[in-house]
Amino acid sequence: MLFVNFKTYEKGSGTDAINLVAMLESVSKDTQIKIVACVQTSDIKEVSLSSALEIWAQHIDPVEFGSHTGSILAEAVYEDGAVGTLLNHSEKRFADYNDLEVAHKRAKEAGLKTLIFAKDLNDLRTVIKFRPDFVSYEPPELVGSKTTSVAISKKEVVKDAVEIANSIGIPLIVGAGIKSSEDVRVSVELGASGVLVASDIVAANNPIKELKDIIEGF
Repeated sequence: MLFVNFKTYEKGSGTDAINLVAMLESVSKDTQIKIVACVQTSDIKEVSLSSALEIWAQHIDPVEFGSHTGSILAEAVYEDGAVGTLLNHSEKRFADYNDLEVAHKRAKEAGLKTLIFAKDLNDLRTVIKFRPDFVSYEPPELVGSKTTSVAISKKEVVKDAVEIANSIGIPLIVGAGIKSSEDVRVSVELGASGVLVASDIVAANNPIKELKDIIEGF
């Protein structure tokens, strides 16, 4: 299983987001590897109307309908076509666990799947208590790394993270610096259910080449 986080990269925005999702869908059909596209809030509706892939939001806020200017409402992204949402990514962490718990609750109330990120094993032990659909071990210092990946530099920690997640039946997704078929192969061998990739595909000069290389690791 492959999550592709479009972040706010120029090549993953607007019309380019629609084109990139079409490419992901084509490769997913050819390889039978499930791919989830995590797009900007403003692109969810257009992308979801053009693709059969699962489209996820990158974040929602711990709010209900009301006076919350600028907040991202769970019901709004669901209505636009989002199937799930990322929560607590290292670039968009909640102020505390209470806000994260409320946001997770709001997502589930709206009908969204959830993937919660943890920065370390202690963080992971806490967030799995919320019972998300997926959890991700993603050390912030390796996010966007061009030199190494969590799968290569923290194998033992990934193995421990898998055991923690599996203890209550939650699939673990590995992220941070994932950029090659070897990173994916190692992650899967360690017990991960999938990986999350961002810049290696979304900001690439040849995204389909990078995607096919990543897919080979499965």
